[in-house]
Amino acid sequence: QLHSDLDKGVGSVKYTLSGDGAGTVFTIDETTGDIHAIRSLDREEKPFYTLRAQAVDVDTKKPLEPESEFIIKVQDINDNEPKFLDGPYVASVPEMSPVGAYVLQVKATDADDPTYGNSARVVYSILQGQPYFSIDPKTGVIRTALPNMDREVKEQYQVLIQAKDMGGQLGGLAGTTTVNITLTDVNDNPPRFPKSIFHLKVPETSHVGSAIGRIRAVDPDFGKNAEIEYNIVPGDGGNLFDITTDEYTQEGVIKLKKPLDFETKKAYTFKVEASNLHLDHRFHSVGPFKDTATVKINVLDMDEPPVFSKPMYTMEVYEDTPVGTIIGAVTAQDLDAGSSSVRYFMDWKNDVDSYFTIDATEGTIATNELLDRESTAQYNFSIIASKVSNPLLTSKVNVIINVLDVNEFPPEISVPYETSVCENAKPGQVIQTITAADKDLSPAGQRFSFKLSSEASNKPNFTVHDYRNNTAGIETRRNGYSRRQQELYFLPIVIEDSSYPIQSSTNTLTIRVCRCDSDGTIQSCNVEAIFLPVGLSTGALIAILLCIVILLVIVVLYVALRRQKKKDTLMTSKEDIRDNVIHYDDEGGGEEDTQAFDIGALRNPKVIEDNKIRRDIKPDTLRFTRHRPPAEDNTDIRDFINQRLQENDVDPSAPPYDSLATYAYEGNGSVAESLSSIDSLTTEADQDYDYLSDWGPRFKILADMFGEESYNPDKVT
Repeated sequence: QLHSDLDKGVGSVKYTLSGDGAGTVFTIDETTGDIHAIRSLDREEKPFYTLRAQAVDVDTKKPLEPESEFIIKVQDINDNEPKFLDGPYVASVPEMSPVGAYVLQVKATDADDPTYGNSARVVYSILQGQPYFSIDPKTGVIRTALPNMDREVKEQYQVLIQAKDMGGQLGGLAGTTTVNITLTDVNDNPPRFPKSIFHLKVPETSHVGSAIGRIRAVDPDFGKNAEIEYNIVPGDGGNLFDITTDEYTQEGVIKLKKPLDFETKKAYTFKVEASNLHLDHRFHSVGPFKDTATVKINVLDMDEPPVFSKPMYTMEVYEDTPVGTIIGAVTAQDLDAGSSSVRYFMDWKNDVDSYFTIDATEGTIATNELLDRESTAQYNFSIIASKVSNPLLTSKVNVIINVLDVNEFPPEISVPYETSVCENAKPGQVIQTITAADKDLSPAGQRFSFKLSSEASNKPNFTVHDYRNNTAGIETRRNGYSRRQQELYFLPIVIEDSSYPIQSSTNTLTIRVCRCDSDGTIQSCNVEAIFLPVGLSTGALIAILLCIVILLVIVVLYVALRRQKKKDTLMTSKEDIRDNVIHYDDEGGGEEDTQAFDIGALRNPKVIEDNKIRRDIKPDTLRFTRHRPPAEDNTDIRDFINQRLQENDVDPSAPPYDSLATYAYEGNGSVAESLSSIDSLTTEADQDYDYLSDWGPRFKILADMFGEESYNPDKVT
């Protein structure tokens, strides 16, 4: 209650309240000043409130006293139970742990005021989980309460923990949580076989490396503590079998190390030991952590394929062996109780296999084609053997045939085939070391010999020195060589091998003479260098070449001027050609040379301009078909032409046909153009002019004047 000294109890004073919670949590009676809580209070929500109060005159509304501030504290009561904020809990502890082994610490929180009374003092206890575990009532630490708890007996435990306030007294509030505790495994159990003997049946055809059976030892432990290693105890069958551990099932997988044969041995017995990989020294006193069992294996008889006597066959044959020659044999047997015959055949894979054949019954291998070691030096193929009683059962073996070499190729010089010698070489100087190569397969110790051919051994230029180690040296036999006298020497060398039959060949070594310095270093081997003066500088050579070029230019200009002068002397006027005498002394170039000289001055200008037919070249065949034979009186002209033609054909000094000149020219005024009077008759009375009718329309007037027969134009073509 608030009260002002100025309040006389007559209702002249009014009380007001402001601040934290005023009007919502607290209210004040304006007349009496009593403060009331209008809703429930929670200390855990708000522990105190700060308020301000004032007395005001009812009439004037003016404060009668200054505003005063006061605090209302909420007093705590035990209205909150302890709570496990991190629960439920999960914990683990190794099995076989001693009493008092730490497991986990739990913690409960009480929202009540820890400074006021015992409302927030918590005490822990176990409601469920005894007698296996215990808890400290003050700290909440959980520990084991029993020794040697075995995971294999019980692995999971659920413990119920209670936390109670008021120090655990009657009337206190309590909260609970669950703790799930797991016993972790330790290697406290050895592996054990469920039975002492394991029986297995294995076919004799089982492949090496295949699994033929499984055995298992039981270990109640978990994880790596249950990992088992299996080993075969040395003894019967230990060298034929092997055992490994399946990492997923921890089973022992028995595998075959060597092939089984029912006919050799029908049963095997051996022992297998199982042991843990990860041991715990705390439990050595329990006993050995391993166990032993016996494995008996019975071999089952199976129908097996034939077995070759060797895993691989190697044979040899000479390359000149005739076709059909037997070079070897393969052998396979049926080892089963009821022995069966065996048939052989080749495993055809490529054309190479066709070089050999095999006898199906005896297994002998023979050549089928001629062999060439230089083409193929080794053949590799497979032979298949099958049982006659069961052809599906087959076995295969590889056969390697090496082709032996026969000495059929002569040796030859290895590169180089050309060498050089200095002009200043001394006698006995080695200018080149040569070796030989043979296409044949050289056997160990084969030797080559070198010598000069018989025709070269007498020449005093070079010799061959055989070093007896498949090499030879080319030596000089005289003092100095001259490139001007002879630039190249060809040295025939005979090379023989040591195989049978002996093969030899003659190889020519080219030796070039070169200019060298005093140390023997080659300076020049060019052919052009032979003719150059020794000691000329580069400038002198350039000057010589320049002079040669100038002389050539002068000669060319001189020849061109002379030809121009000759052209000027030719005919300049085509109209008065008769008075011009043309002289020329150019030699013709033959029948096909039409440009050797200008014979235009000898041509008929009329023919050139109108007919465009050149008389200085061999004309194309142009003939006029005549319907009547030529007159017999024309034979004198024909004989004259034939005579002159024959004379020119046999005369080597006569000009070619394309240089034939026109001997006479009548002029442009004649209708018939030119009429030649060569070899004409003495008198006109002796002349028969009937042939003029055969010469065409241009001679029509003459034919009418001198001929007795009239001219018929239809007969002219």
